[in-house]
Amino acid sequence: MPTSRFSNFLFHREPAWRHYRRVPRSAISAPLRPWLLNQGSLTERLIIASGGEFRVEVLKQCWELPRLSECRALGLGTREKALIREVLLYGHDQPWVYARSILPMSSLTGRLRAMRKLDNRPLGALLFRDPSMTRSGMELACLTPQNTTIPKQLGEFNHPLWGRRSVFWLNQKPLLVSEIFLPSFPEYG
Repeated sequence: MPTSRFSNFLFHREPAWRHYRRVPRSAISAPLRPWLLNQGSLTERLIIASGGEFRVEVLKQCWELPRLSECRALGLGTREKALIREVLLYGHDQPWVYARSILPMSSLTGRLRAMRKLDNRPLGALLFRDPSMTRSGMELACLTPQNTTIPKQLGEFNHPLWGRRSVFWLNQKPLLVSEIFLPSFPEYG
């Protein structure tokens, strides 16, 4: 039986995102905790941790419907399309982070239109240079192999993976960035 976009949406199992203060500190390994909770630029930290051996690979960038929890986080209607950008952030030629950004059409106006054409440049570099940028409280999630939020082409994983997400506001226009630390990230070591 063929699957439609609608059936995939219905049966899609999202992780339970929770405000970081509601996640017990003991649930997160000590080496990973500062990476999840740091409010600064993850891109900048990855560049430093990789000794400059950092790159971005765009997996997907297209207009489509965000997931239900993403719509809720951004205050979007469930039928509002957004520019969805999925990338891998590499350190030492290993995929360390899978990032998914949701950019509502209404946010991509004026000077923010440039975000439509980031290519392989990191979104974080643009966000943290903008003086109007503010950030919501961080949400965390523990992803199990049963969660289907990570693209299948990234392979299987046997232990839970941690991710974080937050809404960024640029000129009072929202966008959502989710970052999942992959098995090859050194702090899982």
